[in-house]
Amino acid sequence: MCTVPPRVSSQPLCWDGGHGVASPQCPQLEFPAQRTRGDKELENCKNCPVPMEDTSSQEPAPTKAPHGSLGPQEAPATFIILEEQDPPGSSSSRRELILDRARAACSCSPGALGRALRRLLPVLQWLPRYEPRSQLLGDVVSGLLVGVVAIPQSISYALLANQDPVYGIYTNFFCNIIYAATATSRHASVGSFGVLCLMVGQSVTRHLQLAGYGDSSATLGDNSSSPRNGTEPCDRSCYAITVALSLSFLVGLYQILLGVLQMGFVAVYLSEPLLGGFVTGSSLTIITSQMKYLLGLKIPRHEGVGSFILTWVDLFRHIHNTNICDLLTSLVALAVIVPVKELNERYKERLKAPFPIELLVVIAATLISHYFDFERRYKAAVCGDIPTGFRKPTVPDFSLFPSLALDALPIAVIGFAMTVSLAEIFGKKHGYAVSANQEMIAIGMCNLIPSFFYCFASSAALTKTLLKESTGSQTQVSGLVTSLVLLLVLLWISPLFYSLQTSILGVVTIVNLRGGLRRFRDTPRMWQLSKLDTAVWWMTMLCSTLVTTEIGLLVGVCFALLCIIFRTQRPRATLLGRVRDREVYEDQAAYKQLSSISNIKIFRFECSLYYANKDYFKAVLYQKTGLNPVLLAASLGNRARPEPGSTRGCCGCLRQGRSRAESPPGDACVPSTDMHTLILDCGAMQFIDTVGLSALKETHHDYKEVGVQVLLANCNPSIRQRLREGGWAGQAGGAGGQLAFHSIHDAVQFAERWHRGDSRDKQAAPPEPEERHFQVSL
Repeated sequence: MCTVPPRVSSQPLCWDGGHGVASPQCPQLEFPAQRTRGDKELENCKNCPVPMEDTSSQEPAPTKAPHGSLGPQEAPATFIILEEQDPPGSSSSRRELILDRARAACSCSPGALGRALRRLLPVLQWLPRYEPRSQLLGDVVSGLLVGVVAIPQSISYALLANQDPVYGIYTNFFCNIIYAATATSRHASVGSFGVLCLMVGQSVTRHLQLAGYGDSSATLGDNSSSPRNGTEPCDRSCYAITVALSLSFLVGLYQILLGVLQMGFVAVYLSEPLLGGFVTGSSLTIITSQMKYLLGLKIPRHEGVGSFILTWVDLFRHIHNTNICDLLTSLVALAVIVPVKELNERYKERLKAPFPIELLVVIAATLISHYFDFERRYKAAVCGDIPTGFRKPTVPDFSLFPSLALDALPIAVIGFAMTVSLAEIFGKKHGYAVSANQEMIAIGMCNLIPSFFYCFASSAALTKTLLKESTGSQTQVSGLVTSLVLLLVLLWISPLFYSLQTSILGVVTIVNLRGGLRRFRDTPRMWQLSKLDTAVWWMTMLCSTLVTTEIGLLVGVCFALLCIIFRTQRPRATLLGRVRDREVYEDQAAYKQLSSISNIKIFRFECSLYYANKDYFKAVLYQKTGLNPVLLAASLGNRARPEPGSTRGCCGCLRQGRSRAESPPGDACVPSTDMHTLILDCGAMQFIDTVGLSALKETHHDYKEVGVQVLLANCNPSIRQRLREGGWAGQAGGAGGQLAFHSIHDAVQFAERWHRGDSRDKQAAPPEPEERHFQVSL
């Protein structure tokens, strides 16, 4: 903070607003503060002989100024000086704090154990406070409706994950039970999610091909229902679920580790445009993979780069082999499901519960296929035998971990990102707190524990979560009701789906992807709001579709980070003007009726200053101010340097060097001839690294060489600390930062009055750093 203080007094100072002088009579105020025109609530000091008034509109009373300071009639009453807070605790105190927390965390008292269990199992907190009279009905209704929707989705998404239908039911059954016990969200519904199932299916298909098993286009459910005692050789279906459950184990392990290490912040790098593009690209890939079921074609499932295009090439190549029965069934199902679901969404405010059209279509299609014998008469592909009950628990195949470790990482990231985002959205809507780290642990447990029971990776699902919240769910008891519905299917109902055509399952999968496809309609609006966000969306979507989902996610993250770097590398930079009769300064290019200040340029750089934009900072500064001090100093040669603050010397040198000075890069501006002060508005700077600090010091030095003083304004405390440590306009570790003001108006007042005083007195040069008693810290 730059100021010209009054006499230094050992007593606390109180400022007499009527005369603009310091008075040592007021013990209440420990440091002076400037009165601005916007200060409406400043009270008079009772102990002062003269009431405090607004001095911003008054001329200060004449006082005798010491030699080398501002003239008495020009000097402002005060500049803001704020006393610095005591620095944070010493390293020893911090060490003690860490040790205390470590001892508290490692203590094994009954109270600490109870708190740890309640953190790990939030059900222990909300279940004792459960109110059956007000909450049970909503939970039961919601759980039943979600369970009805989960039945066809479990079977269809198992097909997408390259698994037999029963494993999809297993996954949704176990996940809802575990999530109810470990989650902090009351409304998120977990289970099979289309995007994750696609990624699981791609990994499973790749490992099946490496193991030499046939293509997955064979009849679904072969050999999966026959019981095994561990002596039979592992066939294709057995190997597929082994790969999937091992992958689920790794996914859960990653997510639990992220939660334990408090790394929930990782989800913030998956921005909304990135996730939207990834979901849309994955939806297109899923639709492509399901088209062969709708057409009844048996074509190989392509994986890797270009699988999207290769699949469509195979579809058109074998289009003449389309099964008419599957095609007609798919068209009829689409014609029935899509309009009803649209009506459900349009009138969801009036409907107490959405119409379960998917389940009704599945039941009707199963009955028709069974009684008309579509499998034998028309060679239609059906689900086949779905076993009842549960299989004996197993353990993951540890030999697959090295090849699955990389595949599990993007699945884990997408899974917890979707879960945390949905949990936070509905937690904010209903007014309760959600712990992101605990949600990661919860979804990790939903993947790790079920992997011992033949389940594949899962996460929170948007469709079921919206249904759960809209039908009156109050707590995770609704998830337990959903698991109960799936338990009934596993114990008694599942064999009835033997004749269900796989084309119907493909229709159910495609219909639930409408939300991802609708995002195309949002792109024009997104383009108007942010072109870079739209570019991130399209880049992620195209890479996820045309390359692979994993590479698409990686490219999207990298491209989003590059966009952030691009935004900070070439930020907006402007010159500021003053609002008439106000102490407000705004962008001259954005607002009208702003007045420029004679001989002063105010430059705002709307970004932090660091190594990537320091060259752009200098270039745009030279361009906006119209003065390149480096070229001007070089053109002056060995001529005498003007004294800082000297109008005549500065302008004379500038006039002499104007014809020889080169223009700054990218502009055609002539060097300014009347600037004696440059004020840098640092209000938009969050940090300055060492390279940025060097750029500031070079700027200060270069402009000083041509007679222009450089002042800083609106620096935050961290930047002031960096300026002091870096020796800004002073010695490192000394009184650095003495040319940094708390407001632009203070800097302008200082520059104007100092320059007027200097014009009358050649000896009135800016004091040296060690001669200034300026307080600049907060």
